[in-house]
Amino acid sequence: MDLGIEGRGVIVCASSRGLGRACAMELARAGCRVVINGLDEARLAATAKDIADATGATVIPVPGDVSDGAVQQAMIAALGDVDILVNNNGGPPRKDFRELGRDAMLSGVVQNMVTPIELIQKVIEPMAERGFGRIVNITSASVKVPITGLDLSSGARAGLTAFLAGVGPKYLARNVTINQLLPGMFDTDRLRSGFAPTAKLEGTTPEAVEQQRRDSVPARRFGEPEEFGKACAFLCSAHAGYITGQNLLIDGGMYHGCW
Repeated sequence: MDLGIEGRGVIVCASSRGLGRACAMELARAGCRVVINGLDEARLAATAKDIADATGATVIPVPGDVSDGAVQQAMIAALGDVDILVNNNGGPPRKDFRELGRDAMLSGVVQNMVTPIELIQKVIEPMAERGFGRIVNITSASVKVPITGLDLSSGARAGLTAFLAGVGPKYLARNVTINQLLPGMFDTDRLRSGFAPTAKLEGTTPEAVEQQRRDSVPARRFGEPEEFGKACAFLCSAHAGYITGQNLLIDGGMYHGCW
């Protein structure tokens, strides 16, 4: 399918690896000009080259913390007109809620709620003036099914979802949409990095933890980042102009519910 977004300008935050990278790759395949971002400058440069080599697209790396206002402005300046924004950011580490101090809580809310709102504030009016805009926020399946130990991440991302629920409808008549993607367990470095610590806590092996996690998914496998990237690209496409305020859960069937 031709997504109808060739030549569009895209920012994908936190995209040097994992789900962010997969989204950047698919949007580049669709013919977009893509700004990617990450903390590790060498890895970011390598990712930019890989995506450009694979797609022939213009890929611009902008290193730094996406919560830093100067980095946000640099991403926008590197692109010019921003037609598509994919908000993504790492979340706070797993921790018992009783151990969270005020500074940690504020930091988590800034990472996973305030930062995407700031970026949306910067780009949404120009999108509306041009008559095209797609905003996709990568949140988490934990917005619908909270995960013990990730309470701060779940709360901040749920707050972002509720905040934007009142914003999105105001812009739909000008062909600007805002949607969320809620990933479950995808085969990424972030997922695999948790196997060893969990195994240590449970007195088992990382391999056993991996198998238990995989078996807990009705699909009996972890998601592939490419699947996620393609879903993101569709929500960013010219064909998705009648979709806004939605929370697309991509979790291999783990959430058991109708709503």
